[in-house]
Amino acid sequence: MSIYYSILYFFVYGFLGWCTEVIFAAFKQHRFVNRGFLNGPICPIYGVGVTLVIACLEAFQSNLLLLYISSVILVTVLEGVTGWAMDKLFHNKWWDYSKLPFNIGGYVCLLFSLIWGVACVFIVYFVHPLIHQVLSLIPHTAGIALIAILGIALLSDIIVTTSAIVKFNQYLERLKHITDELHAISNQIGSELYQNVMHVLDMQESSRQKLDDVKLEVSEEIRMQIVELKTRAQNLGEKIPKPARRLLKAFPKLESRNYKAQLELFRQKLEQHLGRH
Repeated sequence: MSIYYSILYFFVYGFLGWCTEVIFAAFKQHRFVNRGFLNGPICPIYGVGVTLVIACLEAFQSNLLLLYISSVILVTVLEGVTGWAMDKLFHNKWWDYSKLPFNIGGYVCLLFSLIWGVACVFIVYFVHPLIHQVLSLIPHTAGIALIAILGIALLSDIIVTTSAIVKFNQYLERLKHITDELHAISNQIGSELYQNVMHVLDMQESSRQKLDDVKLEVSEEIRMQIVELKTRAQNLGEKIPKPARRLLKAFPKLESRNYKAQLELFRQKLEQHLGRH
């Protein structure tokens, strides 16, 4: 297989994979959801996966069982490595099979590996011959130009999406700072209440009024801190990053390694936002 056709296959099957994900989401959620990691209509993991299957396993086309088993293994490895790499790179888990039996780290599971195997066999036998026939009709020069245009668009999309994920993690980090401060104030209130009770038990009646004055000053200071933090949290919640909204819709099982509680708060805020529109 030439590099020229490999790249064309990547874009074609990446687009078809995106269409498959969108159709699946439409049946499941009864609305359109851009299920791709990127903004554009392409799922690179499908493009890479199917192209690898064709390049590596087309020679096994005469042996159905061998083709199926090899497809299951190859796609499972690809999905597992991709999920693990994206987890380590962005500190987010984009899909999770941990509730399904025979899964490995939630990145892959037996059920979907078997399904991917069937899909790959179907593609090799029925879909790919048609795709190859159509692509062979494109003049080579036009094909090169098409690859250049799609390549630039894909690279731009990757840069924009990566930047959006970094900004989203920064957003969650700011939200975490606010929740941590609120938690610290809560602990401070509890500690001061305990100390005041102990002091009251040890103090004479004449000294209790002085203690009440101190408590009022401390309470007012803490109240102002809480109001300020809640205002900051509200302002931050009103600035929900648009790319983050799309990513959460596309990956409803997205998990953050560093900001689990904050991501859940973000989900609740997003649901409230969607409920108003």
